[in-house]
Amino acid sequence: MKFFLDTADVDAIRELNELGMVDGVTTNPSLILKAGRNIEEVTREICEMVSGPVSAEVVADKADDMIREGRHLAQIAPNIAIKVPLTWDGLKACRTFADEGHMVNVTLCFTAAQAILAAKAGATFISPFVGRLDDIGLDGVDLIADIREIYDNYGYETQILAASIRSVNHIVEVGKIGADVITAPPAVIKSMAKHVLTDKGLEQFTADWAKTGQKIGG
Repeated sequence: MKFFLDTADVDAIRELNELGMVDGVTTNPSLILKAGRNIEEVTREICEMVSGPVSAEVVADKADDMIREGRHLAQIAPNIAIKVPLTWDGLKACRTFADEGHMVNVTLCFTAAQAILAAKAGATFISPFVGRLDDIGLDGVDLIADIREIYDNYGYETQILAASIRSVNHIVEVGKIGADVITAPPAVIKSMAKHVLTDKGLEQFTADWAKTGQKIGG
């Protein structure tokens, strides 16, 4: 499973990238707002830091305007994945970008039917939103399972990028199903290392070692 970071915080990306934990980055208008920086400036900095795909999202709602914006974003760096919404106009733009050889991330996917359309439009990544479905009483993990089954049935090459990941459990569950990629905030990735029994065991080991009066090295 590939780990993408869902953030435009370059310091957070750098920390995890140095550990080899970052296979790519996803951004969106809300994350750019949170970062408080110019979209082209921060996206270029992220692309220089991370070798994998970096999603940069168009904001237009008509296909022609999406294509104009996407082509501009693609000039920032060769590892840009142009991010478009799962609308009919977004699918038109996706087809154009795919035909031009650009990576495309189709976002805001909430049904398997939408995911089929994205695959047929040539999407590199489909981004089903797990957490947002959970928010309205549906099971976002079930959507990942449905898409995985359909894509496997027909050999679609579009990668399933599980998005709106809110918890470690989400990561584990979509991993069991076979999501190709997850994108999550840095804090969620870092919380994967946490367990109460790990903390308890380390506390016991530290206490017992102190009683030995020994030192390792120096």
